[in-house]
Amino acid sequence: MGLQEVNLYFRVHLKEDNFKLPNNKNIKIAKNAGFCYGVKRAVETAKDIKAHNPDNNVYILGELIHNSQVIDDLSNFGIKTLTTLPDKGDGICIIRTHGESPEVIEQIKNAGFEPYDLTCPYVKAVQDKAVELVKQGYFLVIVGKAQHPEVIGIKGNAQQFGDNVIVAASVDELKAHEQELKNNKKIGVVVQTTQTYSTLLPIIEYLTTIAKELHISNTICPSTRMRQTEAGSLAQESDLMVVVGSKKSANTTHLADISKKITNTIHIEKSQDLEPYKNDIENALNIGITAGASTPQNIIDDVEKQILMFK
Repeated sequence: MGLQEVNLYFRVHLKEDNFKLPNNKNIKIAKNAGFCYGVKRAVETAKDIKAHNPDNNVYILGELIHNSQVIDDLSNFGIKTLTTLPDKGDGICIIRTHGESPEVIEQIKNAGFEPYDLTCPYVKAVQDKAVELVKQGYFLVIVGKAQHPEVIGIKGNAQQFGDNVIVAASVDELKAHEQELKNNKKIGVVVQTTQTYSTLLPIIEYLTTIAKELHISNTICPSTRMRQTEAGSLAQESDLMVVVGSKKSANTTHLADISKKITNTIHIEKSQDLEPYKNDIENALNIGITAGASTPQNIIDDVEKQILMFK
């Protein structure tokens, strides 16, 4: 076993947060990098469903989580990902962590599938809060990306009980609805679970200038808040930040955005993506690593191992 492999062994098995290499480099991995509770629950449950139904079809409508390696792993396990819902089918169809609208769930049933809901509990809580606010007569503002599957699901659930629902990820997007907002006495706000405070706060400031009554539900996931805070702190003490996770993952891209404002940052999906950044890695003395909530631990470990292999 070479020196670098010995170093990696002790780094992994002793669980040190801050590991100093012989060449005076420091590598520090964020404590909350990798799978969050909702993702871990979904991946393990999906596999458990298939294990208990070996002779039945098990599908997921859309990607269970935004990570291609996990999707490939599920496929190898016999769990198929559907990009669109067929008119007719059979077996179990899993509702992914991002959730779905009641309309889509009904379509799943009508197609002949048995739905199994693996919506993240925190996402489900946003859906419930959105419904509650609309029922109470609030004009609902969902802070988030309109095309993100989680936001589509939140909006679909809320619109069962009223049409006064809009989505905005910036003040400029809200201003397109300014007169509509002013005409409503009560405005309610929920937030996509993976959004940032830097997106939410200007929207709140704007709404306070035009709303007669404003109800804000800060539904950013606690895990997301923790990761974002941790990424900012780690970036402050790092010459280079390595953010690991899918480019389609909202929570991962937000971590990269936060880090980029503070220090040199690279966003990669897997260890093989590190090669173009070899010079950055070799020139950095303090390297921080964090990862999105849908990034498996083995990918984080592979990234760390590859960094150790560079001089």
